[in-house]
Amino acid sequence: MPGMGSVTHGKPAAAWLMVMSLALVGQTAFGYPEFQQYVQKSSGRTVNCALCHEHPDGPEGLKPGQIGSLTAEEMDRLNRARAAFQPGQTVDSPILNDFGDAIIRTLGKQQLLLLRQSPEKLPAALGTESDLDQDSIPDADEYVAGTHPLDPNSGQPWRLFLNNLKRFAFHVAMLVAATLFGLYGLNNFLRWFEASAAETTEHGLEDAEAFRRVETVTHEASRRSRSAAEAGP
Repeated sequence: MPGMGSVTHGKPAAAWLMVMSLALVGQTAFGYPEFQQYVQKSSGRTVNCALCHEHPDGPEGLKPGQIGSLTAEEMDRLNRARAAFQPGQTVDSPILNDFGDAIIRTLGKQQLLLLRQSPEKLPAALGTESDLDQDSIPDADEYVAGTHPLDPNSGQPWRLFLNNLKRFAFHVAMLVAATLFGLYGLNNFLRWFEASAAETTEHGLEDAEAFRRVETVTHEASRRSRSAAEAGP
């Protein structure tokens, strides 16, 4: 029947509007724990709400960065961020940090709500271009690893080491060169010192031998002089 077809087509739209409405109501006090739970399970790290929010305890409360502390201007910013259902919109939420804002700006609220059912798909949706803390580890990778995408000192140690090695390759090369030249110079100095000491020792031995010879000759001359004096005319 025609009427049935119209109702059937209208159900998905109505259901989607209901989901959006519930999501907007739910956002008043709560974040999205599904993502936090996934990160903790996949990384084995303890992760709090500070991964995406301004306050580590999440958006609910009266502390700075929580909804209860917002001014009228901040509430206006919050509502605009909540309405950013499509990607590419300007997002400056007072309860989200830069990473949280970047997620909404990149995906849009609509896709983020869908990803709540599959939080493991968020990294692929974010891509690998964004690196907010510029530690050469994409924000999506830091999300999976449970490290903070806004802290350049937070990351998998081996990756941080390799990335920093690449970043400061010139300085490392200069340091290695200076060390090698220093060791080379020190080695040559020690060789020179050893040769000088050996030469000094050799000269000292020659001088001692010459002194003994002079002493012997002098002693012999003195002995002969005494013998001649005792023999008389």
